[in-house]
Amino acid sequence: MAATLQVEVDGIEPGGGPVRVALCQGGLAESFCTQGDEAPASGGRARFTFRDVAPGAYAVAAFQDSNGNGRLDRTGLGLPLEPYGFSGAVARRARPDFSDAAFALQEPGAAVRVWLARALPRR
Repeated sequence: MAATLQVEVDGIEPGGGPVRVALCQGGLAESFCTQGDEAPASGGRARFTFRDVAPGAYAVAAFQDSNGNGRLDRTGLGLPLEPYGFSGAVARRARPDFSDAAFALQEPGAAVRVWLARALPRR
């Protein structure tokens, strides 16, 4: 059994570097986010497709890599410096619990939307 997941990312900043998306299962730490993709920032929206995904509970984490270094830059206190977002109804104060960002993926598939936002004003 396999499903297809369509991920739409909104809130992309113009000229701000590629958008990176990860599909996470069981947690939101990097070790749980084993499938990923990236696309150039063009317009305010990007679409990603994950194919042949086993049905189950997943969450999506996304960020715009403004400086192209391949990681979500943070302040010394751990606050993200680049636009980021998660699936589900999550607060922007801290990394959400997996259960807050999770959704059920079943055959034949699903579509989710992630809104990018900044924790801090742009420098």
